[in-house]
Amino acid sequence: MEVLKYIVIGIYVIVCLALIIVAMMQSKDDAGMSGAMTGSSSNNFYEKNKGRTREGKLKRWTIILGVTFAVLTIILSIMYVI
Repeated sequence: MEVLKYIVIGIYVIVCLALIIVAMMQSKDDAGMSGAMTGSSSNNFYEKNKGRTREGKLKRWTIILGVTFAVLTIILSIMYVI
């Protein structure tokens, strides 16, 4: 059981570092006041294909790594209680 704990901790550290890196690579999506003044249209080609862009892929990986981080946190807390 101790070996399994160390393996999960190693994976946990890798996921933590990857999550930090991916989150830092994302650009800020806030349009602020300029977006409110110009009126951003959500019915254009970019918005329809946003998942295929670099930003879309980074967002998807951030969600995947965040869920993995949460699951590993729960697993580690259960392992340390036992």
